[in-house]
Amino acid sequence: MNKRIRKAIFPVGGLGVRFLPATKALPKEMLPVVDRPLIQYAVDEARDSGIEEFIFVTGRGKTAIENHFDYSFELLQTLKDRNMKDEIEAMLALSPNPGQIAYVRQQEPLGLGHAVWCARHLVGDEAFAVILADDLILAETPCLKQMVDVYEEKGANIVATMEVPEDQTSRYGIVDTDSNSELLRKITGLIEKPTVGNAPSNIAIIGRYILLPEVFNELGKKKVGEGGEIQLTDALSSLIETQSFYGLDFNGKRFDCGDKLGYLEANIAFALEREDLGPALRKVLTSYGF
Repeated sequence: MNKRIRKAIFPVGGLGVRFLPATKALPKEMLPVVDRPLIQYAVDEARDSGIEEFIFVTGRGKTAIENHFDYSFELLQTLKDRNMKDEIEAMLALSPNPGQIAYVRQQEPLGLGHAVWCARHLVGDEAFAVILADDLILAETPCLKQMVDVYEEKGANIVATMEVPEDQTSRYGIVDTDSNSELLRKITGLIEKPTVGNAPSNIAIIGRYILLPEVFNELGKKKVGEGGEIQLTDALSSLIETQSFYGLDFNGKRFDCGDKLGYLEANIAFALEREDLGPALRKVLTSYGF
């Protein structure tokens, strides 16, 4: 029986340049979708998938993330004084329990692979998850939980995958597979951001991974790849001959919140799902002719 996935890495050291000037002083992971920041959705997904230890790989200017998951005595006391019970309950539900969160600094922005490698000592010799907060997924069963279920059966590396238009393959890590029709595919190769026309498929990796610990050895070689960065996809590709990899086309809708249009769409989609906002928002959209 495979050991449970207990730990998740959240790489949150990026600069968020596509959202400047909003991200000049605010981490992109703290941008709100409706009334919760992106990083909160990521943590909630992990927690609902059985994760017990939450490892944040941060950079300069990311203290707002630490403050968000900290215990705010002053705010809670103010809410108590005003008898705001619902708000108090929401605040207390934000953070994992004491001792479940750890932070490690990525001193240089050397890519996703480097960020994951920075957490190696906190992960140790066990399989782990990686969640990218700006890939926001609306799903009845959390995307990571779907992947955990597959891992418990296969005991292999699992990446979340989805089909993308052929002209967009250069934006993603792309998998080579012998099946383009199954929801769970055996992966035979991976390539980071291939040029248009040179992709082995149109099956892209999105920001959810369950990985075996041997990947840290490959990342420790610090091979520079696409964009002059240490790419996680390159390290996984180096292991393809010795380990099994599967791509899971998850059930759910993914929003690219690293893109302005995707971020706006996520706000609308998540608001429409809520009983307190959905009906009123539909009326607003109708008034604009939608």
